[in-house]
Amino acid sequence: MSLVQPTDPVPVDKLGRTHFIGLGGAGMSGIARVLLQSGAEVSGSDARDSDTLRELEEMGAEVHVGHAAENLGDAETLVISSAIRETNPELAEARRRGLRILPRAAALGALLLGREGIAVAGTHGKTTTTSMVTVVLQHLGVEPGYVIGGKLVTTGLGADAGIGGPIAVEADESDGSFLMLSPTIAVVTNVEADHLDNYSGIDEIHANFDAFVDRVGRTLVVGIDDPGARRVAETARERGKKVLTYGEAEDADYRITRIRARGFTTEFTLSKAGGVSVDGAVAVPGRHNVLNAAAAIAVADELGHDIEVAAEGIADFAGAARRFEPKGVAGGIAVYDSYAHHPTEIEADLSATRAALESFAEEAREDGGEESGGRIVAVFQPHLFSRTRIFAEQFGAALTLADEVVVLEVYAAREDPEPGVTGELITSRVGHGNVYYTPDRGDAVRLAADLARPGDIVLTMGAGDVTELGPLIVDRLAEAAELGGE
Repeated sequence: MSLVQPTDPVPVDKLGRTHFIGLGGAGMSGIARVLLQSGAEVSGSDARDSDTLRELEEMGAEVHVGHAAENLGDAETLVISSAIRETNPELAEARRRGLRILPRAAALGALLLGREGIAVAGTHGKTTTTSMVTVVLQHLGVEPGYVIGGKLVTTGLGADAGIGGPIAVEADESDGSFLMLSPTIAVVTNVEADHLDNYSGIDEIHANFDAFVDRVGRTLVVGIDDPGARRVAETARERGKKVLTYGEAEDADYRITRIRARGFTTEFTLSKAGGVSVDGAVAVPGRHNVLNAAAAIAVADELGHDIEVAAEGIADFAGAARRFEPKGVAGGIAVYDSYAHHPTEIEADLSATRAALESFAEEAREDGGEESGGRIVAVFQPHLFSRTRIFAEQFGAALTLADEVVVLEVYAAREDPEPGVTGELITSRVGHGNVYYTPDRGDAVRLAADLARPGDIVLTMGAGDVTELGPLIVDRLAEAAELGGE
């Protein structure tokens, strides 16, 4: 995988019949859904069947399981992701025919044409922030369009065309594809080193964000606490863009104070420079989620909505798939799933979990009970060999925040294996002895369930198929609880 060549979006009514390779993926399926709602003809294929494919088929898409040249039919446009290899028979056939071939982001960019586009960019927090923007606008009576990398809990969907008005989308910097979007408003949550299989280093990442600034039509909403994002704000101002900032910094336009955990809910106060102060609460843990909420409120304010009502709307946010998603409770042990796959994300989620456990313990003491003593059992699956090699030390430091750590083998995704790069690179760097490495998924389930005790939280973490382990851990915990009760 490498940085993609920017391609100008084509208006939806000019795409003709559009075929997607990897139609069942979160990004592809969302775009396809909105196109179908817009009256476009859509077809696509995926390596395996899924509920997502069947939902799109019910909406009118022509769906194929497996890849073959004949699947293209009479398509005029082919949409691909950067993970699609040149050997794919559908891509090869499209090139032979001379069809229009668009990167996924160019197809996403087509959805923004003619609408007030809101694009959320940044190394971390894109899905959650885009979801919060959507939920807040819905609370305000707007029916926005949205394309999100995970399903909203409130709607059960990852995308919807909405009814005119604004459309909120994720702007993916991982392969440079966000340079194919031209939003009216953009959010930049943070800018860190990541995706170094594509980028030569942080300087190239900064250069791409600088180029993204030029794509924004009106306003940038920037997380000022992050040094990389602050740099983007400075660049945007120099280039004459309107900039609104949010964070705990004293110079933030939307300043966050009084962050406090109440179990898995996080309360905060937001003060607009020269304006009102409002109290809010978001039903997910962690300072990082409060910052995401502040970005959503700032976007709503910039769109002309009442900031107090926008803050109330944050309370409607019930989460997004794989973003601290509850998987079940058994034997007094709660299991959650997180998409965290970068050291900063792992540290944020584990710190948030710790704060929630401490809040529960404090409540127990106030009620005259005993301190719960809940611990964190982290089950982590590294994602990409390159990321594992580059950030092994930082992964180990972040995972040290958990009381018990189970590390799986690396999820290869789009990469070929690297000699000597395994999950053991990380376990050897965890700062305590309660750490286990296993390449066997079944063994990881057993370990996690056996290590956990009542009051603990088990957190599966990673961008790969580790998400499938949460329900299995819940089942094993339930079986153990049943046997213990006999």
